[in-house]
Amino acid sequence: MSINILYHDVTAAGDEDASGFSGGEAAHYKLSVEHFAQHLKALERSTQTPPLASASAITPGIAAVNAWTITFDDGGASSATVIADQLERHGWRGWFFIPTDYIGRSTFCNIEDIRRLHRRGHVVGSHTCSHPERFSSCTWEQMLEEWTRSCRILAQIVGEPVTVASVPGGFYSLQVARAASAANVRLLFNSEPTTAVRNVDDCLVVGRYSVVRGMGPMDAEALINSPHSRLRQAVSWNTKKAAKTLAGPFYKAIRTAILRRSHLF
Repeated sequence: MSINILYHDVTAAGDEDASGFSGGEAAHYKLSVEHFAQHLKALERSTQTPPLASASAITPGIAAVNAWTITFDDGGASSATVIADQLERHGWRGWFFIPTDYIGRSTFCNIEDIRRLHRRGHVVGSHTCSHPERFSSCTWEQMLEEWTRSCRILAQIVGEPVTVASVPGGFYSLQVARAASAANVRLLFNSEPTTAVRNVDDCLVVGRYSVVRGMGPMDAEALINSPHSRLRQAVSWNTKKAAKTLAGPFYKAIRTAILRRSHLF
């Protein structure tokens, strides 16, 4: 098994809209440059090996006991500059998942950024094309198109097949994984906080533990070292999942309003 850690963008404090998606909900997942550097130092203290940067290394029975990965969703402009630079100071490589419809927009990676990440040894994967707000509610045809087209675009940029991906927005379902498998995705990360590994058709599905604004370096370190911390996040995540199911779109509206207010004030 591997412990997979999920980050998003890294920006100057107070300038959260400079990279990736804008607004309070997106800012909830962004760290300042200084804060991120502190996280990496804490993770280095708590790990015995560099993070994995190969899909084959995550295969059950192959991954070492202390295996871990560090992943980044949304393809914000900070990926190819701030984040990659800081990772490489530790001799590490990360996984960067790109929503291809946003390539080249002002706060997102452009084509050369993505090529540079790949050349420097980082893993580039799909985060769908349009980053649907509720991907698990899309039709089969929409899911298949999102996975297939995004992987094809990224493959053309990096010059080799792209067979790894992550689910946007945390909205995962069995159908999402089956569509990914049909699009030749062989390793799919979702946002479920678990170390369990599942096979869905020809796709390996793995979970991740999320880091959000307000979590300190010791919190990140605990996700690696403390089963109790990982369990606590799993319990919280499953409680929210139940609330999403019961409240439907009202949950999203309430959460968005709360996070927008916290971003503004």
